[in-house]
Amino acid sequence: MLLAPKTKHAPVPTENSCRSITCRKLLSRLAAIWLTTCCSVSVAAPQPAATGPSGSPQIEELRVQLAPLLDKHMGQVAVAIKHVPSGQTLLHNAQQVMPTASLIKFPLMVATYQAIANGRTSLDAQIVVRQEDLVPGSGVLTDHFAPGVVLRLRDAIRLMIVFSDNTATNLVVDQVGLGATAELMQGLGLTETKLNSKVYQRETSIFPERSQSYGLGSTTAEEMLKLLEMLDQEQLVSTEASREMAAHLYACDDKSKLCRLLPGVKIAHKSGSINATRCDAGWIDGPGGRVLICVLTTDNADKSWGDDNAGELLCARIAQTTYAHFNAVASAVPALLATQEDATQPLHLGSQGILVEGLQRTLNGRNQTAPPLAVDGDFGGATQAAVLAFQRANNLTATGVVDVATWQALGPMVEESAVDVPLAEASPQLTPADSLTGPPLVSCKAWAIMDAKSESILWSSRGEQPLHPASTTKIMTAYLACRILEQSPSRLDERVQFSERADQTVGSSATVRAGEQIVLHDLLYGLLLPSGNDAAVAIAEHLGKELGSQLSLDTASAPAVDSASQSVAGSYDLFIDAMNAAAAELGMATTHYVNPHGLTNDTHLCSAQDLCKLTASAARLPLFRKIIATPTYSCLVDGPSGYQRKLVWNNTNRLLQIEGFSGAKTGTTDAAGACLVGLGQRGDRELIIVVLGATSSDGRYLDARNLFRWAWLQLDSSAL
Repeated sequence: MLLAPKTKHAPVPTENSCRSITCRKLLSRLAAIWLTTCCSVSVAAPQPAATGPSGSPQIEELRVQLAPLLDKHMGQVAVAIKHVPSGQTLLHNAQQVMPTASLIKFPLMVATYQAIANGRTSLDAQIVVRQEDLVPGSGVLTDHFAPGVVLRLRDAIRLMIVFSDNTATNLVVDQVGLGATAELMQGLGLTETKLNSKVYQRETSIFPERSQSYGLGSTTAEEMLKLLEMLDQEQLVSTEASREMAAHLYACDDKSKLCRLLPGVKIAHKSGSINATRCDAGWIDGPGGRVLICVLTTDNADKSWGDDNAGELLCARIAQTTYAHFNAVASAVPALLATQEDATQPLHLGSQGILVEGLQRTLNGRNQTAPPLAVDGDFGGATQAAVLAFQRANNLTATGVVDVATWQALGPMVEESAVDVPLAEASPQLTPADSLTGPPLVSCKAWAIMDAKSESILWSSRGEQPLHPASTTKIMTAYLACRILEQSPSRLDERVQFSERADQTVGSSATVRAGEQIVLHDLLYGLLLPSGNDAAVAIAEHLGKELGSQLSLDTASAPAVDSASQSVAGSYDLFIDAMNAAAAELGMATTHYVNPHGLTNDTHLCSAQDLCKLTASAARLPLFRKIIATPTYSCLVDGPSGYQRKLVWNNTNRLLQIEGFSGAKTGTTDAAGACLVGLGQRGDRELIIVVLGATSSDGRYLDARNLFRWAWLQLDSSAL
C-alpha cells in the first residue's frame, strides 16, 4: 500500500527517539495549554502545511526573530517550519524550487521502503559492491571497504542516511530504479521533488535540464515539510516503515547544520552540502513539542568548507531560534509532570524522556558504589541494571521496573544541577562576585597577549599550557613555506601537483583534486584563507625533502624513496621534522607537531605563548602578512586532462571585517574548541593575541576583541 491510515502515533521508543509515548502526549498538551494561557493564542488542530503560515502573534513573532538572519544572508534561502502540537506554520520562499544536494537521499529512502512494501526488493537483499560502484565524496564505503564486500539493502540505506554515503546511495538506486523517487513523490503531490541522476554519474540523468539547473536533485521547502509531516504522522508506506525511516534520520551523523547549536537535543534529519548549496530538513524534539523544519540555501556567496560556512551557520541559527521560540515553556514542564495522570505509569526498559532523566540522576545519587549512568533520558540496559541493584539493596522485588514502591524508596527525585542534601539544609552555592579589576571574563581555556615588536609576553592566562591548536598549526606550515619563497622569489610560480593523500585529507579544504596542479604561491592562500587541510598536506609533500636538507635533519630515517609515491611520503615526514626543528629554533618549548594541518592527535600540542612567538616571526615575512590580510582570493588550477578550474577562497577570520585588525588564523576541532590568533594595530603599536579552547566560534571573537580592548586600555593608562 502507499499510505497507512491517517492516525497520529507517538514515535516508537528507540534509542534515538525523543521520549516515551506518555511523556510526548503530556508535553504536547502542556505546550497547547501554555500557548493558550501565556501567549493569548488560540491553538487550532494541526493543519496540513499547504494551508500556509499561521497569522497568530506567536508565529509572527518567530518571523520577526528570523528576519535579520534571512535578510543578511548572501544567497537564496527558503524556510518551512511547523510546530506540530499547535499546527502553526511559517513559510518563507517555501515554493521556490532549489537544489537538494544529498537531502534528496531522504525522498529516495521513502521510495526504497515503498519498493520493499510493493515486493520489488527486500531489506535483506544482498548487494555486492563492485569496483565500478565506488564513487568519491561523502561516506565510508569508497575509502574504507574493498570491492567484493556484501551489504544488505538495509545497511546501504543506513549508510546513505547516517553518513550520506554516495556509493551506498547509488547501490540503493540500483535496487529500486532511478525513476522511483520522482514517481512516488509525484503521487504524493510533491511534483518538484526529484532525484535527477546517480551521485557523481551525471550521465545517468533522467531529467537532464533539471540536472543542469539543480544538480543531483530538487525540491521546495514546502514539499519537504509535507514529506516530514507524513513521516511524523506515520503515513509513509506503513507505520512500521515510517518508524524505521525515522530511526535512520535520528542517527544522521551531520552535526554542522540543524544540530550545531542544539547539543543534547534529539533531532531526526537529513542534510545536504555542495559548493554553493547547504540545506537540512527534519524535526526537532523539545519539551514544547515536535517542530518540523526545512532550511534550503543556494547561490551562497560563501562556498567554503570550513567551520564558519555561512549557509551552515544560517541553518544552525534558524534551528536554534526556532527551538528556543517554541520551548519557552520547557523550564516549567518538569514541575508540572507530577500533577499529570500519565506520569504515574511505571518506567521500564525502553521508556524515554524527562522522568527517565530524573530517575538516572537519582540512581546516580543513591547507588554510590555503582558506575554512574549517562543522564540521557533513555531507559536502556545500564539503567535497568542500576534499578535492579537498587531494588535488591533495598529489599524490593527485583523487577527492573520503576513502580510506586521503587519511587518511594528512592525518595525525592534529584533535579538537574541540584545538590542532593536534606531539603532543610539546601541553599544556593554562590561563586565569588566578579572582580572589577584584572582582564575580562572569557570563555576560552587559555590566552596570551604579546607585543609584536618587542616579542615580549605582556599578559596571559594558562598561556604555557600545551593544548590542541587545531588549524592554528598552519601558521607554522605557512611560515616554513614563506621562508623558502622569501629566499627564492622565482619559486612563487612553481607548480604543485596534488596527490591522492592530499585530496583525501578530511576536514576543511581548498578543494583542489588529485592530479590537479596549482601554483605554489596560490596554494598558500588555499592553506590560510579557507584553512585547507589538503593544501597543508600538499605543501608538506612538496617542500619537506628540501626543508629536511636545509635544517640538517637526518634523512636516513625517512621512508624509502624507490618510487614517486614513497618519495612524497618521505617528504611529508621530513616536513613534520622541519616543523618541530623550527619550533625549537623559535623557543616554542611546549610545542610538538605530528601533522601540518592540526587535525587532532593526542601528542600534537602547542601553547598560547608559543603561538605568539611563532606568529611574531611569521608576521615579519611580507608574503605571510599579505596573505593573512586578504579577505578573498581566486586562482586557476590545471587538470590532468587539460581543463582549468577557477577556485574562490574566503578568509575564515572575521576580525578582518573590523578596522585595526590585520588577520592571522582560525582553528576549530572538537578537541581544541574554537581557536584564534589575531594581529591588531593601534597607532604604531601592534599586539598579537592567541585564544585557545573557546566554547564557540562566536565566543573566540568575543574573547579576542575583549582582550584586545582591555590590553589597549592597560597600555594607554600606563603611558599617562
